[in-house]
Amino acid sequence: MLMSPVAGADEDAPGQAADAQPDLAEAAVKLFGDPLRAEIVRLLAREQMCTCHLVDDTGARQSTISHHLRVLREAGFVAAEPRGRYTYYRLRPEALSLLTVGIANLTAQAHHAQAIRRPCA
Repeated sequence: MLMSPVAGADEDAPGQAADAQPDLAEAAVKLFGDPLRAEIVRLLAREQMCTCHLVDDTGARQSTISHHLRVLREAGFVAAEPRGRYTYYRLRPEALSLLTVGIANLTAQAHHAQAIRRPCA
């Protein structure tokens, strides 16, 4: 679930924020690390869709779409809601917000790091 990758990213302790960075990167990769998955995210940002809609709009196979939806659900970015014989998928804006906060904190650290250079031994 996404809660852990960026939960520590807003902590003031440098070690805790640094520890959150790999999780933040992992969350970002799960969201956009594959071109088809990124397309699914873009499509779900516009409307809730079922697998058949995603197959039609992307041209990908149903099994491939299901795989990417599972990755997105397990990462906490997508929620599924059964509607009759179909399951509709939607993006979880709260999860995207957490990722955004984590990236903003990482950006602030990168700006701060511009003034820090570790000396060579």
